[in-house]
Formats: sequence, structure tokens, C-alpha cells
Amino acid sequence: MLQPNEESRLKYFPVSFFAVVMGLTGVSIAWQKAESIFQIGIAISAGLLLLAAASFVVLLVLYAYKLVQHRQAVLGELNHPIQINFFPTISISLILLATALLHSAPGPAGALWAAGASLHLVLTLYVLNVWIHHQHFDVQHLNPAWFIPAVGNVLLPIAGAPLGYVELSWFFFSIGMLFWIVLFAIIFNRVLFHHPLPERLMPTLFILIAPPAVGFLAYMQLTGELDAFARVLYYGALFLTLLLVTQINRFLRIKFYLSWWAYSFPLAAVSIATLIMYERTGEPIFAAIGWILLNSVTLIVGYLLYRTAVEVGDRKICVPAV
Repeated sequence: MLQPNEESRLKYFPVSFFAVVMGLTGVSIAWQKAESIFQIGIAISAGLLLLAAASFVVLLVLYAYKLVQHRQAVLGELNHPIQINFFPTISISLILLATALLHSAPGPAGALWAAGASLHLVLTLYVLNVWIHHQHFDVQHLNPAWFIPAVGNVLLPIAGAPLGYVELSWFFFSIGMLFWIVLFAIIFNRVLFHHPLPERLMPTLFILIAPPAVGFLAYMQLTGELDAFARVLYYGALFLTLLLVTQINRFLRIKFYLSWWAYSFPLAAVSIATLIMYERTGEPIFAAIGWILLNSVTLIVGYLLYRTAVEVGDRKICVPAV
């Protein structure tokens, strides 16, 4: 049983905590690719995957308990114009765990993928219905986290195609790419012509990297071809990474928030994409960029784990928003 004070904190346990699982699993998959390409004997990816899976179980149990004990708080998140977009991080976590287990445990991977795909489709339809029929959204609520529900569908072919769900994977890929184009234009309009993002949401700008990077990975799984469209997706992701890295001083001045985890998965995705570019082209520049990105995101995730643990210990997370 939780103590009364812990019960109170549980009420403010955010669904966005599942972004931790996305970051850990993304880096695990990136190390899997590096270990395969460069024949690395140390299974760094296995340790990261174990940590990701354990984190998912713990977070799922805690959020399920929150649903039982603080149902109104969960409903509040489901109706919140920003928090609603983080519910699909639960289904995406399942999909990423399936992707990470694809080669070592195809049976469990298939079960996780099916569960994640089903849940993500339901959440996509729910969130889109809320968007369409909303009565309380304003332009300041718009931020790159809006990519997560609809554009997150582009993740599914990475494991779905190898598992044999080819047409279903094209279905999800089409949804993700369609809404990437729509939301990318809307979000850039918000960034360029309206007030800047609040400090708490600034790290979500890194989510801009994820759709083209993951789109590249999914497209490669579906077609197996490094064609012109694949290159457009990859170089688009690489440019957005460069654009955001040139603003590093701005991000370093931001106070720590749970939203810092938005740095992790997109950087892991572009790391994997770069390693695949090296695998397909043999160009040493991609190996160099891939190693720089992979080591950078690994250090970032390590630091994020440390800072998150410190903030939880200091009771600065799972508290009422100010």
C-alpha cells in the first residue's frame, strides 16, 4: 500500500513518463544496429533493453494504479490539450519493445506488436476525434508532441513488415506520413508566427526529427530500396538535427523538466538511420556521424536517467503544475 503522501503524488503521475521507455528502447535498438554492423562483442543493447522493459512494467503498474485510485485525474489528462497527446507513448512503447525483440524473440515480439498496433490505432482515432470536435484548444497548445498520436503510426512497419504484416504496415505508414505533412506545416506556422513555445515545451522541438528519421527506417523495411524518397527522408532528418544542434546553448539554459526526454528518442532514430546509410552506402562519413550521434544520445540518456532520479527523489516530479 502507498502512504498518504505517495497517494497524493500518484495523482499527479503524468502519462508523459512513458517517454522514458521510448528513449531507452530507441537507444537500445540503435546499439543493436551498431553491434551488428561493427561486430561489437559487448551487448550494450541487451542491458538497455532490460532497463527499458523493466521501466515499462513499473510505469504501467503505477499508471494503472493511478487509474483505479484517481480516475478523474486520468480523465483530466485525456481532456487536456497537451497531455492527451502523450497517451500513445504507451502503445509506442509496446511497438518499440517489439522492434527491439524482433530478432532475439520473434514470438513475444509479434504479440507485443499486435497489442501495440491495436492500442495505437484506437488512441489515434480517439485523439483525432478530440482534435476535430474540440472546444477548448488554442494555438498556444500546439507543439511538436502533437506528432505522437497520428505520426507515431509510421513506427509500425519497422517490425510489422518483417513479422509479415506488409499491407497493414503500409496502412500505418500512410497514416503517419499523411499527418506528418499536415502537422509539420501547422507547427511551423505556430513557431514562426505566434508566441515562442514555453520553456517547459522547448525540448519537444527535437520531436521534429523523429518523423523523417523513423519514416526512413519504415520505408526501408517496406521497400528495401535506398531510393530518392528514402534519401529525402534521411537528409531531411539530418538537417533538422543540425538545425537543432546549432541552438544547443538555448536548450542548455532550460530548467530540467520531464519533457527533456524528448531529446532521446528522436536522436536515437536519426542515429539508427545514419548507421543504415553507412550499411547501405559504405561511405565512412556516415559511420563517423553515426558514432557521434550514437555516443551523444547514449550520454544524454544516461544524464536524463540521473536527473530524473534526482528530481523524483527531491519530490519535484509528480507534483501539481505551477
